[in-house]
Amino acid sequence: MAKLNINGIQVTVPDGTRLLDACKKAGFNIPTLCYLKDVSSDGSCRVCVVEVKGARSLVVACATTVRDGMEVITDSPAVIEARKMTLELLISNHNSDCLSCSRSQNCDLQKLSLEYGCDQNAYAGCKTKFDIDDQNAFIVRDYNKCILCRRCSNVCKVVQDVGVVTAVGRGFTTHIGCAFDVELGESPCVACGQCVAVCPTAALKEKTNISQVVDAVNDASKHVIVATAPAVRVGLGDEFGMKTGDFVEGKMVAGLRRLGFDKVFDINFSADLTIMEEGHEFLDRLNNNSGPLPMVTSCSPGWVRYVEFYAPEFIDNLSTCKSPQQMFGAIAKTYYAEKNGINPKDIVVVTIMPCTAKKYEITREYQAASGYPDVDYVLTTKELARLIKMKGIDFESLPKESFDDLLGTGSTAGLIFGTSGGVMEAALRTISEVVLNKPLNNLDFKNIRGTKGVKEAEIKLGDKTVKVAVVSGIANAKKVLADVKSGKKKYHFIEMMACPGGCVNGGGQPVKSVQNRAETAGTRGKSMYKADKASGLRKSHENPAIKTLYKDYLGKPGGDKAHKLLHTKYAKSDKF
Repeated sequence: MAKLNINGIQVTVPDGTRLLDACKKAGFNIPTLCYLKDVSSDGSCRVCVVEVKGARSLVVACATTVRDGMEVITDSPAVIEARKMTLELLISNHNSDCLSCSRSQNCDLQKLSLEYGCDQNAYAGCKTKFDIDDQNAFIVRDYNKCILCRRCSNVCKVVQDVGVVTAVGRGFTTHIGCAFDVELGESPCVACGQCVAVCPTAALKEKTNISQVVDAVNDASKHVIVATAPAVRVGLGDEFGMKTGDFVEGKMVAGLRRLGFDKVFDINFSADLTIMEEGHEFLDRLNNNSGPLPMVTSCSPGWVRYVEFYAPEFIDNLSTCKSPQQMFGAIAKTYYAEKNGINPKDIVVVTIMPCTAKKYEITREYQAASGYPDVDYVLTTKELARLIKMKGIDFESLPKESFDDLLGTGSTAGLIFGTSGGVMEAALRTISEVVLNKPLNNLDFKNIRGTKGVKEAEIKLGDKTVKVAVVSGIANAKKVLADVKSGKKKYHFIEMMACPGGCVNGGGQPVKSVQNRAETAGTRGKSMYKADKASGLRKSHENPAIKTLYKDYLGKPGGDKAHKLLHTKYAKSDKF
């Protein structure tokens, strides 16, 4: 243990503790811009400097470990002046169009500049100038707003182990970019959006489709329907000052209805549909050797993109099922269209997603079951919040309303898709009861829940023992694939999610504290499991809307019609 004096406050912490954390324990928050808990602490931004007695110069708190007897001052005139100067230098090369910036009032640089009374003209002079990269479907890069904190490159390399962005150039021309300075859409980026989630400014943001959606809603010739992903209802409240993880499903539905959509539906419905198709596919592979094992889930388009770019030898292991988003669109423009006598060309399908990769997914091949794109537009959770605010809707005062019928009934097995382990648990509930032909005594598969990057379990299915794994975060996925390839690990079924903690931590979700994202994912996940526990419909195969869909339209899971509408194909990418 080490005893420190921080601004006159005595504190004892374990040896090796980061000075930043010791200061927090003493009750002092040190500002940071580049630091990411458990990811990076290289001190590149120099904003977290503090004064340590005996040191020749100010030290960075994020990259300094404590020692016994250390005396620290976090707010001396020298410290305050150094931080202010650093911030003013960052501002001097920053595109300060704060009035129209999507991160205004939620920008780390703006917040600290206000706190330290910075003058944006203190170091007026030359500024670097970069073209805005917005030619892909999912992320906009505006490096005129970049402060070179390197959070994006660190999360891309350390957390995702993809590493498509890094510092390029030297001195004043240094910037973050891809190899050979190619645009993001021309790089092997998996579109996960984790870089967007950690960017302290708006140098990285999701490519917005708000104006297209508004135009569609205002077009009287179009029938515009919207469907919401599971994770949105435990993230949206963050944008309106509510507690992290607050379950705002009813208010969310009410808000969407007031935005003018013709129908408001639930992606939980098509998550249940995914389980029916994916479960059938897995049992067919397991019992009839119809495809390679382990079978790996295909709900996460960032993960699918990773396989096509970096691990094409596992393409045949991917489930051929479309994601719940794409299944919803396929059913909306076929079954729903026929039921309501609407030409699919006049239906506009909008989805609300926690994910930037979903914007890419709608552009993939084999995603047009009706002859028209399954899904037309994707808005992230943050985009939905902006649209609600823009329309002057008082979200907190909204009543709790229910989804529309036909495509709006979803089980809470579909709901827990939003958190790591949820897809696997939903699948096991259905697969187990189909194989055993009797109800499970316990529907809670708690050993595959939580935010841990890799979780394993063995499940008894009749006379077979099935080994499953649940993986979130591309770096963890890469390790598991290596173990499978070498024969070190043998699984039958793997759930893979590109984002750490699952969709609750997607690149399109609101971020209250970038340093507590694992904790946030856990809180949002618990909110989902709480709703699941209280539900009267916890199994995908018992969803009456799904039963009706198969009886009246699809036939049977895995049948010809279901396969034509709900399954897809993959191909090795030409990015390498």
